[in-house]
Amino acid sequence: MRLAISVAALSAAILGAAAAVTFAADNTQLQVLSGRADMVSGSEVLISLKGAPQTRVMLNGADVTAAFHPGEGGMIGLVTGLKPGKNELSAGGSKLELVGYPITGPIFSGPHQTPFACRTEAFTLAVTGGNLGAPLDANCSAKTRVDYVYKGGDGKMKPLTDPSKPPADVAQAKTSTGNTVNFIVRVETGTINRAIYQTAILHDPSRDAAPDAWHKPAGWNGRLIYNYGGGCSSGYSQAKSTAPVLREDWLGLGFAVASASLNTFGNNCNDVLSAETTMMVREHFIDHYGPLVHTIGQGCSGGAMQVHLIAQNYPGIFDGIIPTCTHPDAISYYTTVVSDSGLLRNYFETTKQAWTTEEKDAVAGFANWDPVGLSWGKRPQIASPGWIVPDAPQGDNMSGCSDRALPSEGLYDPVKNPKGARCSIYDNSINVFGRDPKTGFARSPLDNVGVEYGLSAFNQGKISAEHFVSLNESVGGFDVDGHFVAARTTGDREALRIAYETGRVLTGGSGLTAIPILDVHTYVDSYDHHARVDAFMTRARLVAANGDADNQVLIELPGKNLNALPTDLLMEMDRWLDNIAKDPSPLSHAKVVRNKPAGLVDGCFTVDHERINEKATFDGPGECNKLYPSHGTVRMAAGLPVASDIMKCQLKPFDAKSYKQALSADQAARLKKVFAQGVCDYSKPGVAQKIVKTEWLRF
Repeated sequence: MRLAISVAALSAAILGAAAAVTFAADNTQLQVLSGRADMVSGSEVLISLKGAPQTRVMLNGADVTAAFHPGEGGMIGLVTGLKPGKNELSAGGSKLELVGYPITGPIFSGPHQTPFACRTEAFTLAVTGGNLGAPLDANCSAKTRVDYVYKGGDGKMKPLTDPSKPPADVAQAKTSTGNTVNFIVRVETGTINRAIYQTAILHDPSRDAAPDAWHKPAGWNGRLIYNYGGGCSSGYSQAKSTAPVLREDWLGLGFAVASASLNTFGNNCNDVLSAETTMMVREHFIDHYGPLVHTIGQGCSGGAMQVHLIAQNYPGIFDGIIPTCTHPDAISYYTTVVSDSGLLRNYFETTKQAWTTEEKDAVAGFANWDPVGLSWGKRPQIASPGWIVPDAPQGDNMSGCSDRALPSEGLYDPVKNPKGARCSIYDNSINVFGRDPKTGFARSPLDNVGVEYGLSAFNQGKISAEHFVSLNESVGGFDVDGHFVAARTTGDREALRIAYETGRVLTGGSGLTAIPILDVHTYVDSYDHHARVDAFMTRARLVAANGDADNQVLIELPGKNLNALPTDLLMEMDRWLDNIAKDPSPLSHAKVVRNKPAGLVDGCFTVDHERINEKATFDGPGECNKLYPSHGTVRMAAGLPVASDIMKCQLKPFDAKSYKQALSADQAARLKKVFAQGVCDYSKPGVAQKIVKTEWLRF
C-alpha cells in the first residue's frame, strides 16, 4: 500500500484532490465536478469550464468543445472518450491531467477478489420484477436498464408501464424545496466496479426533460443519500441485493437515493471496496444528473461501520453521515466484542460449574446475556463467531461467505481444500492485511492475551473467586481457523499496525474531524446486540482524536425499528449541511460545530414522542439515561475503556493483591499461570495503537 494524497495538505476541493488549475494569462479554469481528477472511473467525466466562453476544449488533442453547454457558474461538459491512464484536458491556458480507470475497477482497493461469482441473473428488481440477465463478461457486467415506478393513492409502489402517461391514482410528493410533483420514481440499475448499483430519483417524464447535468428534475432537491446495508460476510460474490433505494420517506422529500451490492457488508465486509464502489457510483450519478448540493451517507449496523470508515479514510465522498443502530468498525468490534461472546458461550456450555443468569450477565456486561450475548456467540453449525471462521457455512450475512454463490468445492476446507476461498473477514481483506508468511492466510489482529474476563464482576463481589479463576483458566482462544483452543489468541503485530495505520480501526481522526455526524439509535439493549454503548465507543474515539465530539449528535429513540430515521432529524442534518455550505471559511472542525442548528443537540425521545434535550453520556445523570441506560460488553467488563479501540493490550505483571476480593494461595497460583505474560494495562495505549493521520490510501 502507499499513500495517495493527504487531504490536510490541500486547500480545497472536490474529494480532497486538486481538481482545477487556473492560469492568469486568460483566466480559464477547468475543474472536475464528479470526483477526483486522478481517479476517474469509466470513459467520461463531468467538467466545469470557467473563463472565456468561446475557448476550445481539447482532450488528448481532440476537440470536445461541443460537449459544453451553459450551466451553474459557467460552462459544463460531459467529456467522453477518456482512455485508461493519463489524459490531458486543455482549454486556453488551463490544463488538467485526468487519470482514467475502467468502470469495472479497481482503482484503489487492490486486485479484484478471486474467485468471484456473478449474480446479475439472480438480482430481482423491486416492484417491477425482472433481472439483469446473464453477465456480459468476466467482470459481471450487465446492460444498464431504467425502470419507472410510482406511488399510488393507496400508498403502494407500483410499476409504471408507460412513463409518458401518469396514472390517475398517482400520489403527490412535496419536496423539501417546496415543489409538488407526481410521485414517479426513475430507477436505474447497472454494474460498476463489479457491483450491481441502483439509483432512484423523482422524475416525471411527462413533465420533465430527460435528466442530465443541465436539466434537473423538478422533484429532485439536489441532494443524494447513499444507503448502506448491514451484516458482515466475506464476499467472493457480486451478490444479489443492495440496501433499499426505494425509500419513500426520502424520495418523497426530493432526495435521490443510491446503493450498490458491494455497499452491503452482509455481501462483502470490506470497507475499502465499499468506499471505492461508493466513489464510482457517486461519480456516475453526478455525470448524468449534475453537481450535488451535498451527499449524506446513511447505514445501520454494518452500514454504520461503512459510513464511519468511509468518512474517516476517504474524506470528501460524504458531506455528512447518519449512522443508525451503530457500530464503530468491523475489525476492532469483532476483536473486542464479538469474539469474546463466542468464547464466553463456549465456556458456559462446557464448564462443570453452575452459573446463574445474574452471574452470566455480570461477566458479559450486556443488559442480558441470553438474548444479546448468544446472538453474537451463536452461529449456525459453529460455536465461534462466523466472521473469523474461514470455513463457516454460507448464506448467513453474519458468518461465512455470503450469498451461497460459490460452489462448495471452491471454498476453504482445512483437509479437503486448504487452498480454497477462506471466509474470514481478514481473508476477505487480504489486500489490506497481507499474508502471514507462516500460514499463507491473512494476517489477523485477533487477540485476548492478558484479558481478565469477569474482572469487574469479581471486584464487585458478583461472582466468586473460583468462578473468576475457572473462567480465565478455561475461556481459551481461537486457532488460525477460528476454532476454539485452550490457549489464548495472540494477535499478529503487523496486522495490528496495519489495522490502525490504514484506518481499518475507527480512530475518530482524519475525515471524521470535520464532518457532521448524526447518530440516531433505537434502544434495544435488553434483547439485541445493537446496544447504546456502541455510539459512546465512537464518541470516546472522537474525543481522543479531536479534544471533543461536538461534531457528533446522539439521539436515542424508543421502539424496535433499528433502521428508524425520523424525517425531521434528516431535515435537521440537511439544514446543518446547508449552513456549512454558506460559510465561506475553509472546512474545519470549528466550522462544522459552529454551523450546527441550534435545536440539533444530544437527547432522546420518550415513548410519547416527547423530545428531551440533554448531553448524552455513557453512565452520567439525566432523564435519557434513566429511560435508556447504557450497558457494556464482555471486554469492557474485563476493564476495557468505553472506546473499545484497544485490540491488543500492553501488559503489566500479575498481582494477586490487586483484586478487591481475596484469592486463596491455590487460586492465585492458578491465575499467575494463566497470566504468565501479565494482565492488561488499560492505562496505556494498545499495541501499535495510533490515531489515523493518512487518507486516500491505495492498496
